[in-house]
Parts: sequence; structure tokens; C-alpha cells
Amino acid sequence: MDIKQPKKLLIINILNILNKYTDENHKISQSQILDILNREYNMNVNRKSIKPNIMDLIDAGFDINYTETQRGNNDSVLTDFYINHTFTDEELRLIIDSLLFSKYIPSGQCRELIEKISDLSSIYFRGRIKNVKNMPERHIINKEIFYTISVIDEAIEKNLCVSFCYTYYNTDKKPQKKKNSNGEDKVYIVSPYQMVTANGRYYLIANSNNYDNISYYRVDKIAEITCTDMPAKPLNKIKGCENGLDLPKHMAEHIYMFSGESLSVIFKVKKSAVNQVLDWFGTEVVFYEETEDEVTAKVVVNPNAMKYWALQYADYVRIISPESLVENIKSTLKEALDGYNK
Repeated sequence: MDIKQPKKLLIINILNILNKYTDENHKISQSQILDILNREYNMNVNRKSIKPNIMDLIDAGFDINYTETQRGNNDSVLTDFYINHTFTDEELRLIIDSLLFSKYIPSGQCRELIEKISDLSSIYFRGRIKNVKNMPERHIINKEIFYTISVIDEAIEKNLCVSFCYTYYNTDKKPQKKKNSNGEDKVYIVSPYQMVTANGRYYLIANSNNYDNISYYRVDKIAEITCTDMPAKPLNKIKGCENGLDLPKHMAEHIYMFSGESLSVIFKVKKSAVNQVLDWFGTEVVFYEETEDEVTAKVVVNPNAMKYWALQYADYVRIISPESLVENIKSTLKEALDGYNK
């Protein structure tokens, strides 16, 4: 036999009903609320109790909308109730898509996250994403990644260093820990500052205690992480971060997450590839000397990152300066050509 719920839970149950069954395109009447209360919550309540509870929810700050129709004797009827959810369905879909195309979240945890995200909207949202499928899990996954993220967050919050081992893979596709000169597992001790996503990967921006610059670590390659009691190095003591970390600028200059200083790079690019330039470097890129077919561009970027980017778009891009980067790319292209000519 179902146990009747106490009347004091009525306002909570009404809120749950509005969250589950309503949105801007799906509205509900007082009679329908009464029916759901009876069917799903085993609550038999008077119709007159619905309106004051909804008004209390509105007074408490919940974004609930309704239609008011005037009747005779200065009376009115409220109907067509619905709640504005914190996220729109389009925003939730963007979040879900970013999870699906993540290269570092295991498929099982991805499905669980999507289920939780779906609960942030009405039941009708689930119907809109019924065709959403996980991408095949072809990437090597670190199943401890959420624990790793939790420890890093704690360390950043407490301004403490973290220690961990760093992994790599051989042809057996199993993780191996990097070793030190003595053949022992190498332990990294770093001051963590920020976690960011780049190129479908999750990175930790940090400082290795033995150096004075920024370094990057793939979060999915971190193993056996612990939060130490060692204070983290202040960010303003790091070379290039004396005035803090300008994250958008920093990410634009480090498109492949290579460590090292940035420099000014000038290159020619075919106009058909201008969109790719803007996709990678953003609006900070400077264009000039435009012709019918190509344009000169100037960016501030890490030279190693620029090398690999230029190689990726070799059909469209030619580096002009600095000369050291030009010679580096020429050497790499020659080695590649020699390899194909063997």
C-alpha cells in the first residue's frame, strides 16, 4: 500500500512537477497538477491549495509563469503554469555535444553525465536527444580522471602543490610511468594554476618547482596524484605571469600547449584559409598587404606551436619570419620528404 505523503511536502512536489513536466512550450493547469500529485505522489489535496503554494514559490524567487483570466465577482483563474529552466534546451544540447566529443571522458561516465544534464530540463527534452549516441571509445581512457580533477581543484583552492606520476604509452597500449635517471618512477611536484581544454584534451597549467616558467600536463596522463602540504609558488613569480594569467591571450599563443615564450610570427596565407587562421588565433591576428589570392598575417604565438600549425596547413601557409622558425620548418619538411623518397 502506498504511503501518503505529509502535506508539508506539497510545495516541494509542486515544484518537482513544474520542473519535470513544464517549459515554455508545455504548460500545465491546476487540474493536471492535482492529477499528477495523486498519481505520482499519492497526495489528495484541495484544488484551492495549488495557487497559494505556487505563489509562495514565485515569492521565493522561482521563475514560474502563468496566465490569469478574470471571472465575475472580481475573481480570477490561474492556468498555463510553466517554469523557466536555468538552461535552455539549446544550451543543454551544446553541453551534451561537448561531452560526446570529449577524448578524455569514459563512455560510461559520459552517459551518466548526460542523464544528469537531461534532468535539468523537462521530460520533453529527453525526446529531443533520443538520437544522441556516444562516439565509439577508440581513445585510451584514464578512468581516474574525475578523481584527478577533484584533487587539482582542491589544490588550486588551497594554494598547494600537487605531486603525481606522468604516463605514456607503448605499442602494447598500456600506460607506463615515466622514469628518472635512476630508473625509478619520476614524481612531479608542481604548483597548479588552471585547467583548460585545448584540441579536445584537458590540460593542467602549472609550474614545475625546478623551473620559473609555465608548463602543461595532460590531465588524462596524470596518475597517482596527491595534494601536498607544500605551498604553491605565487603566480606572479612565474616568468610571463607577473601581472597574472591572461587566459584567452595565453591560449591563443599556445594553440598546441607547448611550453616556452611567445614571439611575433609573420606568414603569408592563401585567402581561402583565412577562416582557419581566425579559428586558431582569434581576432588578435593582424592582416595586411592583401592581394587577390593571399594576405600577410602577424600573430604572437609559441614558435613550436606555430611550427606544427604551419605544417598542418602547409598547402596554404608560408612562414616569413623569424628566420629561425623558417629554417626549422624547412629542415622538418626535408626530413619528411627524404622519408617518403626512401
